[in-house]
Amino acid sequence: MGEEQQARRTRRKFSDEFKRDAVEIVRSSGKSIAEVARELGIYDSSLGSWVRQDQVNRGEREGLSTDDKGRLRELERENARLRMERELLKRAVAFWVRESNE
Repeated sequence: MGEEQQARRTRRKFSDEFKRDAVEIVRSSGKSIAEVARELGIYDSSLGSWVRQDQVNRGEREGLSTDDKGRLRELERENARLRMERELLKRAVAFWVRESNE
């Protein structure tokens, strides 16, 4: 594929149902990830990552489950918000201390 075509390629989104069904085909058919991906018209790297995540979710492989990843993302967002609030409060206190000393 040429550089121009690669640059124009957009990221496709797949529904959770599609991903689940694609993984189930790999699990139940005995076909390789590459074969199933080719049949579905998707990249084998995408299907491979879905299969690996399914194995993690089933406890067949080490790693963070989908639920754990969601909780981690939420905690990271909350942590960032709390850091911003703390910084804002520190600045407000410093401002009030300066104002009261004048």
